[in-house]
Amino acid sequence: MHPMPVGSAAPSHDRLTLIAQARRAMLDAHDPDAGPRLSPWVANSWRRCLQLGLEPRREVAFEAVSSAQMQRAIEGSQPLLRAASPVIRQLARAMSHTRYFAILTNAHGVVIDVNGPIDRHDPSVNRIARIGVDLSERAVGTTAIGMALTDLQPVWLHRGEHFFDATSVYSCAGAPIWGPDGQCVGMLDLTGVNVNEQPALKHLVSQSARSIENAMALAQPHHLLLRMNWPGRVLGDDSDGLVCLDADGEVTALNRPAAEMLGIAPGTPVGHASLHFASPIEALFDAAHAHASALEIPLWSGLRLQVLAQAGHRSARSAPVAQGMPLKDLETALIRKAVDDARGNVMDAARALGISRATIYRKLGAKRR
Repeated sequence: MHPMPVGSAAPSHDRLTLIAQARRAMLDAHDPDAGPRLSPWVANSWRRCLQLGLEPRREVAFEAVSSAQMQRAIEGSQPLLRAASPVIRQLARAMSHTRYFAILTNAHGVVIDVNGPIDRHDPSVNRIARIGVDLSERAVGTTAIGMALTDLQPVWLHRGEHFFDATSVYSCAGAPIWGPDGQCVGMLDLTGVNVNEQPALKHLVSQSARSIENAMALAQPHHLLLRMNWPGRVLGDDSDGLVCLDADGEVTALNRPAAEMLGIAPGTPVGHASLHFASPIEALFDAAHAHASALEIPLWSGLRLQVLAQAGHRSARSAPVAQGMPLKDLETALIRKAVDDARGNVMDAARALGISRATIYRKLGAKRR
C-alpha cells in the first residue's frame, strides 16, 4: 500500500515529512516508485527537471531576461496587464495578513507584474518578485508557475515540493490565464516565503485568473455579448460563459467556461456562432435589442444552455455611418450606438454625447414610432 499522497489533506508536519521522504527516494536514490507519494503534477515536473539535467542541490540564479526581451514581454502583455491590474489589487487586500504576494507572468514564465506585501529586505522574496525575472521550469525548476504553464491547470505547491533545495522556502498557488482566442497568455501566482501552508489559495488564484480572463474577453470589440450558463444556474457572476460576436455572428472572443460548455478544445478555431448554437443567431441579436431576459438555447450537441444576449461595444471604426443615410437616421444610429457602448446606461450615453437623457428617450422613441 502506498503512503498517503503528498497532495492530500494532512497536518503540515506530516506533509513536510512525506515531501522529505519523496525527495530522498526520487531525487537522491532515483527511485521511480517515489512518484505515488507525490501529487502527479509534482512528480511529472521533477522528472522533467531531471531529464533537463538539473541537480536539486544546484544554486538557483533567478536570472532576468535581457532588456529587449523584457520590453517585448511587457509590450506583448498589455491586454493581460490591463485586465489583471484591478484583480491583483483586490488580491493584495485578500492576502494582506498572510505574507503571500502576487506574481503575474507571460506565457513563457517571465514576470511582468508583482503586487502585495513584498518584503524587499528578504533576499528570498527579492529574488523572485522582480519584473523581468525568468521563473520558467527550465530556469528555476519545479514551481507553481512552471507547472501551471506546462499542465495548464491550477496547482498548489508547498516547500520541498519545489525541485531545488534552494527553492524549498517557497509555498505557492498558480493558475494559467486563457486569452480571448483560447490560447494561454500567462499565469497568476500567489507566493509566500517560509509561511504557513494555505491550500485555499489554489481556489483564490483560480477565481482570480477567471476574473482576468473575463475582463480580457469583455475588452474585445463586439456587437453582441452572450452570457451563458446551464439551466438552473443564476447568470451574472464569473462562472458564466462569455461569447463575443461581431455583426455577422462570427465569434471574436470567448472565455474558458464558454469553450468548455460548447465543447471547444483549447486552440481550436471557433468560427461562426451557428456552428455551435442550433437556433437562428438573428434571434439572439433581436433579444439583445429588445433587452429580453435569458433564453434557453439548444446546442448541436443536444444540450441546452440559458443564454442572455446583450448589446456589446464596438471600436470607433464600426460607427454606423453609411453613404446616403438620411441625417435623421444617422443621428438615431449614432445615439443608439452610444447607448450600446454604454451597455444600456442612458445617463453615461447622454454624458458622452453631451445631450440630456430626455433627448435620448425622445429620439429613440420617435424612431420606434
